[in-house]
Amino acid sequence: MRVFKFSLVFGILIGLILLLNTHAPFQSSLPALGKVLNPFTGFWQNAESDAIPAKLDIKATALSEPAEVLFDERLVPHIFAGSNADAAFIQGYLHAMHRLWQMDISMRAAGGRLSEVLGARTLERDINQRKKGMTYAAENALRAWLSNPEEAALLQAYVAGVNTYIEQLQPKDYPIEFKLLGYQPEKWTPMKSALFLKSMAESLCFRHQDLQSSNAYALLGEETFELLYPEYNPKQSPIIPETVEFDFEAREPFPAPIDSNLLGLALPYESLDLPPEGNGSNNWAVAPQKTAAGHAILCSDPHLGLTLPSIWYETHISTPELNVYGVSLPSAPGILIGFNQYIAWAETNVGHDVLDWYTIDWANSEKTAYYYEGETLRVDIRRDTIRVKGGETHIEETKYTVWGPVVYEDSTSQYQDLAMRWIAHDPPVEKSFYDLETFWRLMAAKNHQDYQQALRGYESPAQNFAFASTTGDVAITVNGSLPVKRDQQGRFIQDGSESENAWNGYIPRDQIPQVLNPERGFISSANQHSTDEDYPYYYNAGFDDYRGRTVNGYLDTMNNITVEDMMRMQTSAYSLYAREALAACWPLLDETRLSEEERAALQLLKGWDHHFTASAHAPVLFEIWQDSVYRMTFDEIFSLAKEQAMLYPENWRLIELLETAPENAIFDYQETQTVETAADIVLMAFQKAVKNWSEEETWAERNQASVNHVAGIAPFSRSNLDMNGNGVTINATRRDHGPSWRMIVEMDPDGVRANGLYPGGQSGNPGSRYYDNMVDDWADGRYQELFFPKNQQAISEDKVLFTLRFTK
Repeated sequence: MRVFKFSLVFGILIGLILLLNTHAPFQSSLPALGKVLNPFTGFWQNAESDAIPAKLDIKATALSEPAEVLFDERLVPHIFAGSNADAAFIQGYLHAMHRLWQMDISMRAAGGRLSEVLGARTLERDINQRKKGMTYAAENALRAWLSNPEEAALLQAYVAGVNTYIEQLQPKDYPIEFKLLGYQPEKWTPMKSALFLKSMAESLCFRHQDLQSSNAYALLGEETFELLYPEYNPKQSPIIPETVEFDFEAREPFPAPIDSNLLGLALPYESLDLPPEGNGSNNWAVAPQKTAAGHAILCSDPHLGLTLPSIWYETHISTPELNVYGVSLPSAPGILIGFNQYIAWAETNVGHDVLDWYTIDWANSEKTAYYYEGETLRVDIRRDTIRVKGGETHIEETKYTVWGPVVYEDSTSQYQDLAMRWIAHDPPVEKSFYDLETFWRLMAAKNHQDYQQALRGYESPAQNFAFASTTGDVAITVNGSLPVKRDQQGRFIQDGSESENAWNGYIPRDQIPQVLNPERGFISSANQHSTDEDYPYYYNAGFDDYRGRTVNGYLDTMNNITVEDMMRMQTSAYSLYAREALAACWPLLDETRLSEEERAALQLLKGWDHHFTASAHAPVLFEIWQDSVYRMTFDEIFSLAKEQAMLYPENWRLIELLETAPENAIFDYQETQTVETAADIVLMAFQKAVKNWSEEETWAERNQASVNHVAGIAPFSRSNLDMNGNGVTINATRRDHGPSWRMIVEMDPDGVRANGLYPGGQSGNPGSRYYDNMVDDWADGRYQELFFPKNQQAISEDKVLFTLRFTK
């Protein structure tokens, strides 16, 4: 048995102590230690033996015919099933077998059900999830999915597979987290899958800045607001090349102007918790004319929260209808990023703002009626029951308007309450098929036409779908339901009493940004602007300003590209932001005013190659310096943010101001009696940085990259990894965020070849050798070959770790 089986005792005890003392949500939620330490049903039973049985037989009457799963040496399942529905059933079974607690806790977090197992300390979070309408959104999506026979069959088969596994469990078999938290698994339902997928929408399209922007406009004034917050970086290199022409007549938005009265109104609400800024991704594909072997190559690395268990589960599925490999999300059937013998595809987040806030003008003091288009409308009240472990059941009432739920509500306000208009609440617009089936169509796609047809039904969260094929095509589509807005609409809070403040539908599918085989020989996206400013539709959001330009800069100059070139590029720690920030600061820094110690530090930075290498010291000094420049420049905003939710300027705009307006009043530091310029700020910030900098600290020590257990249990986490990169390098590692899956696929017509890796392991059990077995290779930038057999007969016995046989 692994050493882990013995040392786990100490890890559990340490973890319990840490939970009791530092992880507040888990206090009063732990079971008696006797149950956890019971040798017959407790954590001992979760220590897996190194001896794996060669074959296991599983009775599954729901299948149309017998099926087999062959696990390879990395515990990747190769599913061979008689139909897609059978494959979905088996996928559900495998997800539950390896990730059951992860599925359960993710669903609870999405739907506001954590308090059932964690107690009152998570009640506020649960209330927010209910008020945001997460269950409402999931219900709407589920109704659409179940109305489509093909999609319903896949989802129901998946659920049946999950429950087949759960039904055979005994308490000793429960994942260890169930034992630690003192509860047991419950049956899976289609609603739980819908909730989980809506949590992805929450993670990827819930970023909004209406409140922050409105407050910044009101408190700083129009002139300063326009100075600090331009919407488009002139250096931007958009996803769709500037050479692409948009030859169509755009749908007009509603003509109502922004209510100027609201722009002068600062609202007291605190911002809801927003997804981490690290959520993003890279993808690109190079055409055959740019590669050494003459084959298209597709690359993907989605940037998400890094957790153990991993967000992804690697899978190969083979049925009479398809043969496909990639990564799936435990909780839903299908493969989201992957390849088959004809095409490969991958997604990055689009980021368009699809969540707007509207003021509600109440018609009565009870706030049960409101004014809309000169009429009085009644709210619909949704009552959610939230059970609390060890406490009283809570009933949360949320008022629903024509815009959506009233999330911000103040008992002292008659007009300033805010309703949320979020695309994820909407039932799907397309009626032919919906989001789940999109991926099953991609899984079976053979060419660009199939790819286009599959994307037509996908709506939310909007994603940049990259594509490459064995016939040499490369393409990208900024895909999803994208609102038709007037200029500036959605940037600020709007008047909810006027219907013309609504979106005017969605951009027609044939007008969304897309390109096939561009002249430059590659497609790419890294969460930057979708288009240049010639695109006839207005859209707003926060977009990346560096990774996209870095990717395009590399690919523009590269030829005779190999898979190894793509590996080096995908793990690149080069920072375009660092180069541009330093270039803006050097002319402003008066070196004659530096001490000997400061000059030595300066020489370190001047000799730096702008790479955030784990062992380097220069990036630590750079980050401290630039953080000080930023905070001292925008100290007025930081001061206002203590009282109000505020919008912060983007880094590219600070660099531009340093270069073009160094005398601007924004550089005056409020804590001194003198009036500073940019040169003063750069010098003061550098001197401050040197004082606060340790010459011994490396970038890895400062970045503290980690892959943490979902519940924050330290013994089940991997901390302080020596990682290259930071948030704006291609290898976008930022503490507990980063490349959650790396994949590189060479589209050779004679046999597609792929390499990939994610920071975790297939098993969600900390007692398994497959729990975190890929973390070290991932951290070091190494890849593993993805074994993609054409059929079951192509798998030799030496490749098989063990077999699951599903019988009728």
